[in-house]
Amino acid sequence: MRTGTARLSRQPGARFHLVGLVLFIGALAGSSFAQIGQTAISYTVSLAQPGDHLVHVTMALPPGPGERQLQLPVWNALYQVRDFSQYLDWVRAEDAAGKPLPLRELDKSRWQLDGAEHGASISYEILANDPGPYGAQLNAQHAFFNLAEILMYPVDARSFPMRVRFVDVPSGWRAATVLASPAPDEFSAENYDRLVDSPVEWGTFQEEDFDQGSGHYRIVVDAAPGDYDMQKIVPMVRKVVAAETAWMNDRPFQTYMFLYHFPRAEGQGGMEHSYCTAIDVSPQAVANDPLTLDDVTAHEFFHLWNVKRIRPQSLEPVDYTKENYTRALWFSEGFTNTVAGYTLLQAGLTDEKAYLAKLASTITRLEQRPAFLTQSAEDSSLDAWLEKYPAYWAPRRSISYYSKGEVLGVMLDLELRQASHGTASLRDLFHWMNDNYARKGLFFPGTEGVRRAAEAVGHTDLGWFFQKYVAGTDQIPWNDFFRTVGLQLVQQTHALPDMGFQATRSFDSAATVMAVSPGSDAERAGLRAGEVIEKINGKTAEADFQQRFLELQVGDTLRLKVRSESGERELEFKVGHRDMVEFELKDLENITPAQQARRAAWLSGQDQPANEAQP
Repeated sequence: MRTGTARLSRQPGARFHLVGLVLFIGALAGSSFAQIGQTAISYTVSLAQPGDHLVHVTMALPPGPGERQLQLPVWNALYQVRDFSQYLDWVRAEDAAGKPLPLRELDKSRWQLDGAEHGASISYEILANDPGPYGAQLNAQHAFFNLAEILMYPVDARSFPMRVRFVDVPSGWRAATVLASPAPDEFSAENYDRLVDSPVEWGTFQEEDFDQGSGHYRIVVDAAPGDYDMQKIVPMVRKVVAAETAWMNDRPFQTYMFLYHFPRAEGQGGMEHSYCTAIDVSPQAVANDPLTLDDVTAHEFFHLWNVKRIRPQSLEPVDYTKENYTRALWFSEGFTNTVAGYTLLQAGLTDEKAYLAKLASTITRLEQRPAFLTQSAEDSSLDAWLEKYPAYWAPRRSISYYSKGEVLGVMLDLELRQASHGTASLRDLFHWMNDNYARKGLFFPGTEGVRRAAEAVGHTDLGWFFQKYVAGTDQIPWNDFFRTVGLQLVQQTHALPDMGFQATRSFDSAATVMAVSPGSDAERAGLRAGEVIEKINGKTAEADFQQRFLELQVGDTLRLKVRSESGERELEFKVGHRDMVEFELKDLENITPAQQARRAAWLSGQDQPANEAQP
């Protein structure tokens, strides 16, 4: 995701979110209930109360053990423990005759059911009003469900086939999902993990379909008609899927669905699934940067390989009860950013100048965070679970595994091309991992698995690269890499407006002051770290508050209404200035033909002949 609302952006400057990963579909994918030979767990979901955002769920358990445990996931989609049981109003259990069964809460998200040997019915009411691709929401306009956020599962039957039926559906609504559909209001999956890896949209959406390269693609849009242009979305999606399936030389699906929402709230984000993606982009974000939607789409579609199939072992199996820690998000998310950038260029959606400017901007954002030299790419991945805490976003505390991973992807690509005289590249690395892990139903062993793949295709020792820049925090010698393609990273200094403080907003939290610069007008006015910004120059501080600050000039008056434990107060001070270091990628003087050829191959995603001259 690009910088936008913190609800939809995993961190300042991060291009995609995305974040949250669901179980890779293994050997059971495509199995029918008859093949599995197990009795299905059945759910009935009532949409009778859209005005109250209340969902009524009934889960029917077949005969089995008398004592069973039921679990409602504590996280899904985002790397955040969100404790969905916080939205649960009540839960009760009955036998087939309607007699109440003992149901005891074991912890905040797990219950023990007794007397269920002849089957049981578990009913509960849960609030669903969390918008976005990472949420579950029922309102008068539509229903969108990441099903793990509303459906409990029997702990001993997570691998059983699942059925879910929707009732009391508002008139005129229809469903969009990649789940098998035995009936218009009923859907099925081989197991719970496959079920909750398949979001469901109910509403009066618009849909366009197309076929390309033996694949069928669905584009579903639920938004106000004036907030999007389907005639622009369809050709963009066509170009993205054509470029990425060609780059991977693979198409591990028959049908794939893009589900778009265009909410008025500022920001953008997406959530990947094995056979679909859900994407939210505000009309204002598209207006500010027309490539925003293309960028998110390219990122999320490439996740069907990198994350959903080329998947780190550390994320398996998904543990719905606590954090799934991994050190590999710099690759799973960051390298997906790398490929998405290549995709836009190779699909003709951007050009070389714009691509290089954007790459330089990513390096600038990374270098501007002091934590660049204290937090490694691996540790940033491991710390993803801290992202719901505003203090974690402080530049001195953290970097983004998205941006660090993205530039590492480019640097590794350039190094592979240099070491192999142009005959190996990042594309070959992904092909190797797809062949040796994904297609064999295996998960890769984190950083070691990526290094193994890189050395296999590059026929060279790359341990130094991973030790210094992935596990370590060494300063990256940018121009040692860029020189091979006739480029140099040039540092420039600009005088920019300075508010005198740093503020951030993480997902649902309010804009919060993280640090106040010593000696600044903001400090002299009495602004303190930890205060919540309620208004900026008389207007409510909403998701676009950072953009509001960017519109200010040196010398402008800034009026803030802030809130702390001691109450509310208003402050007024002048916008100062500071020197901002930015980077730009420029041509080297006297570029050689070999460097020109290497750059052309790099930007087109192609390898070069083995007899290529050294740059």
